[in-house]
Order: sequence, then C-alpha cells, then structure tokens
Amino acid sequence: MTTHLVAMGGGGFSMNDGASALDRYVLDLAGRARPNVCFVPTASGDADGYVDRFRHAFERLDCRAGHLSLFRRTGADLADELADQDVIYVGGGSTANLLALWRLHGLDTALAARAAAGDLVVCGLSAGALCWFEGGITDSYGPTLRPLADGLGWARGSVCPHYDGEAERRPAYHAAIAAGLLAAGHALDDGAAIHLVDGRVHTFVAERPDAHAYRVEPGPDGVHESALPMTRLRA
Repeated sequence: MTTHLVAMGGGGFSMNDGASALDRYVLDLAGRARPNVCFVPTASGDADGYVDRFRHAFERLDCRAGHLSLFRRTGADLADELADQDVIYVGGGSTANLLALWRLHGLDTALAARAAAGDLVVCGLSAGALCWFEGGITDSYGPTLRPLADGLGWARGSVCPHYDGEAERRPAYHAAIAAGLLAAGHALDDGAAIHLVDGRVHTFVAERPDAHAYRVEPGPDGVHESALPMTRLRA
C-alpha cells in the first residue's frame, strides 16, 4: 500500500483559472486512467462556490470528480464514500475548524482506514496542506498568525504555506520554531509543494518559476532556513 501526500503552499485550481500543473501532477500519481477525485471543502465551510470551481476545473481533466460534505451529510457511511476514491483533494480555509469537524464526524479515522486499505493520493493547499502534518502556522484564530500543533501527523514535523504570499508568514514560522512551539519543518511558497511517499520526503515541485520550498529548523545561532532543490512542472 502506498500513500502519496502532496502538500501545496498555495496554487492549484484554488489560485489559478482552472486546473494547474500541480493539479495534473497529483492526478498522475494515481497511476490509473480516469481516477476518482474527491474534493473535501470542510475548511471553507463546504462553500458552494468553491465546490463549483473544483468541478469546473477537474471535470475538464481525465478523471471523475466528486466532493464530500460534512455540513450536508447524506447519511452515507464515510468509509463507503471513500472506498473507491483514488485522490483526496482538501481545500483551503480554517485548519482548526477542519480538524475539529473531521474528528467529530470520524473522517480522520475513515481516511486512515482508506489509506491502509490500498494505494491513495492525498493532497491540498493551505489548510489542506497543513492538516496532514503535526503542526504549522495558521490564521484559523483570527488575523494574527499562530502555531497549530495538533495536526493529523501523517507527515512528521511542521509546515508553513503561503511563505512568499503573506509577509507575516516567515517571521511567525521562525518565531514558533525558535520558541519550541513547532517542530522543524518545511516552508512552501505559493505554487510550490512537498511530495511525500508513505510519510517520507520524496521531492519538491513547483508550478511557478519563482516558487521555492525551504527547510526551516533551529540552529546554534537561531532559526536556519535553507532553500531546497525544486522540480519545475510544465504549465
């Protein structure tokens, strides 16, 4: 059983006009023709417009696109809804609200069971990236960025999305790591992503020519940030 995790700092259809290179990269990882892709928009409150944008983007690709709502439950068992999904794509929004609702409804457990049952690709941007790690920097609690340290833990360490897109992200992430509130981890510009296979770092990819990923960790002279080699995806 193989689990691919692609965590995007930003980008994908959420920040582009339609599907992007990162979206196509994720689909290719499914390794089959017309994979089933399930969009999970919990972090945005299952916003209808967000779901419509996903469908508009992915129905033009070689896949079967659907979504899973926790705000409008159909009564179907979550394990049954996930059983035939090849790709789980998690949207942006509030990471704290996402985690609370997933745990309340048991989606976290259902996702873990689905990953244990067979090959799976999970991905997302912003909140949809942060949720899979042990922790990261979030604006879930208001305009002031804060560390969140109770992520799902599918990936070790922490992550910071929107590293170049929001000026406050870098200092907030460095401060949290320096204070020991977050473990060392990775910072991702908008358009950059980290790809892990079974929890281990595999590669870093970007759909923008100026997007980068960084390793951020404590050092003897403060927090150390190092740029990582990137694979540039074709548009």
